[in-house]
Amino acid sequence: MISSSSDNVTKLNSINRRMFITGSLKFMVMIGLVSRLFFLQVKENKKYLTLSDKNRIREWKLAPVRGEFLDYFGNVIAGNFEAYQLHIIPEEVEDFRYVIYRLKDLLELSDKEFKKVLKKKNESKPWETLIISDNLDWKRFSKINNHLYDLNGVKPVISISRNYPFGENFTHIIGYVSQANENDIEKNEIIKKNFVPGLKVGKVGLEKSLEEKLLGTNDIERYEVNAYGRRISQLEFQKGKKGKTLRLTIDTEVQKLANELLKDKAGSICVMDIFTGSIIAMHSSPSFDPNLFVFGISQDEWQIIRNNPMKPLVNKTLQGNYSPGSTIKPIVALSALENGIINTNFTVKCTGKTDMYGQTYHCWKKKGHGFVSLRNAMKQSCDTYFYEIARKLGVDKLSETAKKFGLGKEVFGDLFSI
Repeated sequence: MISSSSDNVTKLNSINRRMFITGSLKFMVMIGLVSRLFFLQVKENKKYLTLSDKNRIREWKLAPVRGEFLDYFGNVIAGNFEAYQLHIIPEEVEDFRYVIYRLKDLLELSDKEFKKVLKKKNESKPWETLIISDNLDWKRFSKINNHLYDLNGVKPVISISRNYPFGENFTHIIGYVSQANENDIEKNEIIKKNFVPGLKVGKVGLEKSLEEKLLGTNDIERYEVNAYGRRISQLEFQKGKKGKTLRLTIDTEVQKLANELLKDKAGSICVMDIFTGSIIAMHSSPSFDPNLFVFGISQDEWQIIRNNPMKPLVNKTLQGNYSPGSTIKPIVALSALENGIINTNFTVKCTGKTDMYGQTYHCWKKKGHGFVSLRNAMKQSCDTYFYEIARKLGVDKLSETAKKFGLGKEVFGDLFSI
């Protein structure tokens, strides 16, 4: 009896220990779960709320409205116009293949254009805007609007695009815009910040060098989506800021006249205000229409411009290399005087030609000027006189003086580069 009672007590103690250990483990697990829930719901609340919003809320950005260029009198020489575009957000389309084939029929897309759209779609993310066309005519734009009931996820958009009303007249000053590429995005933080598919940015000229002033900021639409990524409602619309409008010193009428004077010729005309140094007109010929580049120039049109022997891509006013002619003579004279090579009474006999370094150099006056001093040599533009003092002077000293007058330096840097 006593032995049996002792065994029962031992068993009871063993059961109590197990229950205690089990209860302790349950309690510790409960404490751990409560602590974790507290951490997730209180401490990490903002983090997971943000992640939730990112899944629930989408942003749709529109390209910023570009600032305009005005001439001296306020005429628009690079402006904007309403462009009819067609956008698709792939994740909002139930049957993308069906929709894209419907659009091919409605827009009468060629096989090449159709393949280009499919390639764009494969390279973009499902929630990114896919631009089917960025310059529809009114007929096709209205046709799409009439069939929207059958085109879920398709969005006709009235956007703003660039326009150059005076065509080739201002190309080498203003330049042109075209679609931003990876290089544009990587090298410019402003472009990177405001980039949207189809964004047009300056490629050359003032359009490129003044990009940060011209670009502006995006319109942003925030909307709520359901679990399938389809739009439910608009939550917010944030209006972007238009780029800065810039006024130039150019006179459009003088610029047009310069273009007419150089028609069918290779050359340049630059007209400056002699009191302020302001550029009134600056035209390089031949030129080309910058509007060709806004929506993408065709390969045939590009080859015509590129292969033109008169080099329309070169801004001949600023980028052409030309012999200075007699305009170098005052600099040669000043350098020789500055370095003590000659004085004002130094004379040279001009016979119409002179031999130097195994070569014969001619004066413009075949019979020569006879004995000429510096004053008379400048007055009569005697070539022989300046050949001689340049020989005495040497190229290094002449170069030092020439640099003081700005020779060999870029004019405006890359401001007007094409």
